[in-house]
Amino acid sequence: MNQEQILTELQFKAIRSSGPGGQHANKVSSKVELSFHIQSSAGLTERQKKRAFLKLENKLSKEGLLILQCDESRSQHKNKELVIKRFLKLLEKSLVVPKARKKSRPTRSSIEKRLKGKKIASLKKLNRGKPDY
Repeated sequence: MNQEQILTELQFKAIRSSGPGGQHANKVSSKVELSFHIQSSAGLTERQKKRAFLKLENKLSKEGLLILQCDESRSQHKNKELVIKRFLKLLEKSLVVPKARKKSRPTRSSIEKRLKGKKIASLKKLNRGKPDY
């Protein structure tokens, strides 16, 4: 993943933020919307694109755009920083390949211990019945 290349491919749009703010909120566009097209990215390999596309499938629009928004701060610059950090974290997390699980068998002692426990439980229940005369 070429981070510098990806950062140049990001597109930003400033929108008016919702919520309180009085007269100032109606004049300033502090909400930042980040959009990134995974398939046309030059900073990702084909394998990374496929992996990211599969992992982020429910976050993508119909056109294949990943859209993130941030309006946590009243500052547009701070919101831009926050949305970039969130995007990079999300992208890195989607590109992580999980370790393959190795099949393992229970040890002989654990099998014996389990069977011994079952035998004790069955004897306990057998002894609860009515006595045989």
